[in-house]
Amino acid sequence: MILAMKRAIFPGSFDPITLGHLDIIERGVKLFDEIIVAIGVNSSKKYMFSLAQRKAFIEACFENEPKVKVVTYKGLTVDFCQKNDVEFILRGLRNPADFEFEKAIAHTNRDLAPIETVFLLTAAKTSYISSSIVRDVIRNNGDYTKLVPKSVRVN
Repeated sequence: MILAMKRAIFPGSFDPITLGHLDIIERGVKLFDEIIVAIGVNSSKKYMFSLAQRKAFIEACFENEPKVKVVTYKGLTVDFCQKNDVEFILRGLRNPADFEFEKAIAHTNRDLAPIETVFLLTAAKTSYISSSIVRDVIRNNGDYTKLVPKSVRVN
C-alpha cells in the first residue's frame, strides 16, 4: 500500500514573517510531510517588504528543513491547493477574533473545494505578535528583532 503524502499550505502575506508564524510552521512540520509556505500576492495591498525580500526571509529560516517549501501565488488559496495536490490549509490562531475570521474563510474554502483547514493555537509567548505590529515597530525605529526570526533585517 502506498501512502499519500500529507501536504499543507500555510498561506499569508508574511510582511514580514514573525516568530508566531515560525512557531506554527515548526509545529506543522511535525504533522505534515510537507509544508508549503505560500506568499499570496495582492496587487491592491501596500507591502513594507518586497515579494523577493519576504521570500528570502522565509527561505533563510528554513534552509535546513527539507519539509518546508516557499512559493508565491496569486488568486484563491483553494485553487492553488487543487493545482498542487494540497489537501490541507494550515492556519494559526492567536485569539477569539482570529478564530471567527478564520472559521468563515475555512467554511468558504470547504464549500469551494475538498480542502480541510487545520488550526494550531499560537504559543502563549508569541500570541501577541502580528506582522502589522512588527511593521509599526519598524516604522517607529523600535527593536523589532525580538518579534521576528534572525533572517528578518531592515537596512
